Amino acid sequence: MKKLLSLTTLASLLLPVAVQAQDAQSIERGKKAATVCAACHMPDGRGSVVPNLEARPRLTGLNPEYIVKQLQDFKSGTRDNITMKPMATMLTDEQMQDIAHYYASLPVVHDKAEAPTEEVTKVAEKLIMHGDWNRYIPPCITCHGPHARGVGTHFPNLNGQSAEYIEQQLHAWRNGKRHNDLLHLMKPIAERLNESEIKALAAWFAAQSAVKGE
Repeated sequence: MKKLLSLTTLASLLLPVAVQAQDAQSIERGKKAATVCAACHMPDGRGSVVPNLEARPRLTGLNPEYIVKQLQDFKSGTRDNITMKPMATMLTDEQMQDIAHYYASLPVVHDKAEAPTEEVTKVAEKLIMHGDWNRYIPPCITCHGPHARGVGTHFPNLNGQSAEYIEQQLHAWRNGKRHNDLLHLMKPIAERLNESEIKALAAWFAAQSAVKGE
């Protein structure tokens, strides 16, 4: 019995070490696989903006499960992007997991935007914290979490993401170009937002400190 207990204790002590070793290996593989990602998302994962063309999102600070889902959706065609489709198609499921673990391991960096005006802040915070139930717009925090840091696989961390990218995605939800969300919640919300509200939300989130998602 004592021998059995000793073996059980030893196994329980070694398990975390084995898991850490596996995580480290996954991160190292992800670092190599993500080399091609750096051209658009930058070596530190902060994302980039090509004026009048496309905004590439910040990847650091996003939940790794969310990153994996987006890569899977690009590969399957559920989410459309002329650049990401061929990139994701080349990846195996394991490589997607490794890339997600790699970006999750990096410090969260971003190009913080200037604080929006008081008027813009008021518009954004009302929508984020309270929504507008007269127009059937729920608060952003209902799905994206108390601090909009994201929730699991489907709802990303919004803090510190570029204003250009947030605007771009809200327009994509609105016009139906993007439709890979849970229960198709975002399209009707984006359709009910006017252009000034979209810009206000984008400006507010872009001005927040980027932190790791939850």
